[in-house]
Amino acid sequence: MGAHWLCCGGLFWPPFIMDEGSVPVAEDPGRRRRVHGMLKLYYGLNEEGKAPEQPESLDPCDINGPHFDPELYLNKLRRECSLTELMDQETCMVRQIRSLDSDMQTLVYENYNKFISATDTIRKMKNDFKKMEDEMDCLSANMAAITEFSARISGTLQDQHAQITKLSGVHTLLRKLQFLFELPARLNKCLELQAYAQAVNTHRRARCVLQQYSHLPSFKGIQDDCHAIMDKLAQELRQKFRDGGSSAKDLSECVELLLQLDEPAEELCDKFLSHARSRLESDLQGLEAEIRPYPSTSATKDASAHGLSSATAPGSPTDGSPKNSSLSSPALNTDILEFIDRGCNEFVSSLCLVITSYQELFINHAQKGELASKNIPQMANGKLHAFVDDLAARYFMLVERRIQEEKGVGDNSLLVRALDRFHRRLQAVAKLLPGSAVPNKGTEIVIRAATERVKQYLSALQSFYMDSLTDVRQALATPRLSVAGTSVAGPASGRDAPTSLPELLSSLSASILNQIKSVLASVHLFTAKDITFSNKPYFKGEFCSQGVRESLVVSFIKFVCQSSRQFCETAGDKGGSTPPALLLLLSRLCLDYETSTISYILTLTDEQFLVQHHSPVTPVTTLCAEAREAAQKLLNHYVKVQGLIISQMLRKSVETRDWVNTIEPRNVRAVMKRVVEDTTSIDVQVGLLYEEGVRKAHSSDSSKRTFSVYSSSRQQARYAASYTPSAPMDTNLLSNIHKLFSERIDIFSSVEFNKVSVMTGIIKISLKTFLECVRLRTFGRYGLQQIQVDCHYLQMYLWRFVSDENLVHFLLDEIVGSAAHRCLDPAPMEQSVIEVICERG
Repeated sequence: MGAHWLCCGGLFWPPFIMDEGSVPVAEDPGRRRRVHGMLKLYYGLNEEGKAPEQPESLDPCDINGPHFDPELYLNKLRRECSLTELMDQETCMVRQIRSLDSDMQTLVYENYNKFISATDTIRKMKNDFKKMEDEMDCLSANMAAITEFSARISGTLQDQHAQITKLSGVHTLLRKLQFLFELPARLNKCLELQAYAQAVNTHRRARCVLQQYSHLPSFKGIQDDCHAIMDKLAQELRQKFRDGGSSAKDLSECVELLLQLDEPAEELCDKFLSHARSRLESDLQGLEAEIRPYPSTSATKDASAHGLSSATAPGSPTDGSPKNSSLSSPALNTDILEFIDRGCNEFVSSLCLVITSYQELFINHAQKGELASKNIPQMANGKLHAFVDDLAARYFMLVERRIQEEKGVGDNSLLVRALDRFHRRLQAVAKLLPGSAVPNKGTEIVIRAATERVKQYLSALQSFYMDSLTDVRQALATPRLSVAGTSVAGPASGRDAPTSLPELLSSLSASILNQIKSVLASVHLFTAKDITFSNKPYFKGEFCSQGVRESLVVSFIKFVCQSSRQFCETAGDKGGSTPPALLLLLSRLCLDYETSTISYILTLTDEQFLVQHHSPVTPVTTLCAEAREAAQKLLNHYVKVQGLIISQMLRKSVETRDWVNTIEPRNVRAVMKRVVEDTTSIDVQVGLLYEEGVRKAHSSDSSKRTFSVYSSSRQQARYAASYTPSAPMDTNLLSNIHKLFSERIDIFSSVEFNKVSVMTGIIKISLKTFLECVRLRTFGRYGLQQIQVDCHYLQMYLWRFVSDENLVHFLLDEIVGSAAHRCLDPAPMEQSVIEVICERG
């Protein structure tokens, strides 16, 4: 191995770890652990220092096995390894041997160091134990002396111990008796100094003893004196409690002392609440004095009738001057905000103070001893809830009465601020009195007030709309109204300038839309960010969705459609008192609502109020369908009314004339000219609001057909048969055959939203009436010729207004044919003569 060892005191020291003074050099702990690990590996030990249980190797070539044979191992290496491998193997084994030698030296050094340390420790322990033995001997001698001295003292005092114990008991009893005899004087002194708590505590300490020995006369007298003093003290405490002028701490102490004196807790609660009720009721009476017993009926009606500041009346003679503004609230001493402020600052604040004081006295104050078993907080809490609910109900009734007097809808700011303040102040009650129904009832009042405000705005919008329609009717009734923008009754000047239908429609639509925007802006104050109740889920979602969108906007749109349809239901055969132009204007208004206005209003509402459609709402398509239905009904009724007006003229012209004895026609009758004029005026009127529409292509000889339709070979053949009295059946047969091949005409069918369809419907009604009246009359020769002239004149003009000119040809043909059938002496006029008369007419 080549290692040299030094022997010192029987121990071997490696030379390279000894310095000149033969002192060992410390090594790194990490290296020490590594060395131990290698030695354990060498000796086949595990971490616990025990050899692992492994089967013994019987291989003689296993260098770590117990049966290792060096010669066999060497011969094997010679056979199997090359020279280079043998040299590498030798180098590796040398390195391992040196490492093991070094580790062995380190281990020996460590064991020597521990041995030296153990030797020093044993030497020190010998010195310490010697000193301890001396101290223990001294302690044992002292304990023996103390024991002997204690025995002598006990023997000396043995005879006097019983006497001392007896005297001590007598002394204690005398002190107690002295306390009892001095008790009335002590209580009187405490009463004079107003030390009520000390008096109650002193009496409580002696009460049991006095009660136990009350059968003795002396103790009975002391007990009676104490009872009299405590009754007087209780009386003073009750007076102090009734006055209530002390601080909260004093009142709390007063209540606690009264409870300790067996004062009934319920009676104390009732007295406290009775005092508080008297003060709070005075606040409520002050609020009630500012409210009228009953709202004025006339003021209510005026407020609902003029709730909104109307825009300028479209088309009215006073156009340019604004209408009266909305009525303000009824004349009161204070406005709604001042009223709510007073109620919050006086009643609500006082109520919160009462709640706080009451809870401090009877609920939150920790009860000790006997009082803890009486469940006073539960009883007191129930009384407090009943007290608060009763007074709050009266306060809410006054608030609702005051809110109901706010009928004007001109400005919402005061009402919204008042409701916000009312709602915020009630949250203090919710914090002080959890579980109380007061905050929820206050919230219901806020919601009802907002809902009622929305209803007032809806009523005001409806009144504004009806007032606007009244102004439109007045404008239509004035003779200055023009149909095409020019005056019918001559020029006008200044503010009496005429207004056309498009201007009336535009003004009406704009004023309604502006009023809706104004109302939405006013209602939007209820949802402002600085309003506490606006962000509450129970308010905002329901108010925006059902209150504003459904109850206000959607209801107003439905009201516009329903009120417009009512003009069709109440009008008579001649249109009643409703001007036909108003029907036409309303039909166009409803059509514009269906096209764009409804979508715009609802989109504006949803964006402005951030409507969350949690609950079912009316879809836009439903409102548009309702508006279109109203527009269709109004336009159909307009056609019917205008057709009946012209039909009435034709009916009278036919029924009031003697067609058998009439003279030979020289001119077109004036009523026919009037019919053409009215039809032309209606055509211009409808054209102002509706598009032209689609017409069927006119034939190239429309003008010629106008003059020759009654002289065609077909018509001549048809009339020729009627001139011969012997063949009436042939004439009816030819007429019926002609009807089979003609298109059926529906007189009262729905019209489309264009001018051509409207004019076609009016002309169909007029000519159909003319036909039915002709069928009921009997004609002479000249009567038939007059019908020929009138129909030819109508044909010259009416074909221009209808969608299909054949319709006019067919109806006029039926009229002339019916007159020929009803003629006693059918002799038709020459076509050329008819044309000359019509041209001259």
